[in-house]
Amino acid sequence: MRGAGPAENARAGTPTGRGPASGPRRELGAFLRSRRERLAPDEVGLPGSPRRRTPGLRRGEVAELAGISSSWYAWLEQGRVRTSEQVLRSVARALRLDADETAHVMSFVERTEPAGQPPGWVSRNLLSLVEALAPHPAVVLDPHWDLLAWNSGYAALLTDPARLAPKQRNLLWLVFRWPPARSLLAEWEGEARSLLGQFRAKAARHPQDGRYAEITEELLADPDAARWYEGRETSAFHPAVRHFRHPVGGDLRLRYVKLAAVEEPGHHFLAYLPDDRASETALGTLAGPRTGV
Repeated sequence: MRGAGPAENARAGTPTGRGPASGPRRELGAFLRSRRERLAPDEVGLPGSPRRRTPGLRRGEVAELAGISSSWYAWLEQGRVRTSEQVLRSVARALRLDADETAHVMSFVERTEPAGQPPGWVSRNLLSLVEALAPHPAVVLDPHWDLLAWNSGYAALLTDPARLAPKQRNLLWLVFRWPPARSLLAEWEGEARSLLGQFRAKAARHPQDGRYAEITEELLADPDAARWYEGRETSAFHPAVRHFRHPVGGDLRLRYVKLAAVEEPGHHFLAYLPDDRASETALGTLAGPRTGV
């Protein structure tokens, strides 16, 4: 078995980052363990054994594949160490993580500078952009996926968030707890799992954030969300065409465009653009007198 790699050799005996497990470190360790246990030895070129009692790979096998010490990898799964970007990339490769899973793992690299809190309001410039896009649906989201601003096109496509209780004005809530969503989104399961995976990856890094905890509790009341959440599924946003079956507008195919708001760090601008002429016509019709479904 190989020894620790260059990034860890100096710390393999008494690592400076070792200590009680913090919330994000525990979450990272649990995620790595779940992926280790699903990986069969023959998938990474290791011989199997009929007497193997450990599901998936052993910790020492992952450590060898990643080029770090067994002790260090054990501490990593236990949430007891802070480690480098280099080592986490090596572990991600050893565990055969896909691009989204690797991005999730890399998000746990601990930075020294504190992250600022995004404002709870939307600037005039961003609000003007949202309104100018109508009848194309557009919305501004905060890091919790709470809806901060929206236009008439968004209200017509889904429902007017102003009609909802303030804590229900959230994209996760609409997808999982608002009943019409399951028929409105033609591919609801795939959309819902992807969004939940994005949310879970973000919430895992903020265990002390009360709003994340509040949304999670609400989501876990849904059996589908609870099952997928327990499986530690993660995902990343990918531009794609979404298919809606609207009771008034009919079939719509809309492209999601998501942009970070540079002047408002932490806020994201999300627009739904028609992918064909029929969808463009339908959006114009929906933005008429009728709003909501």
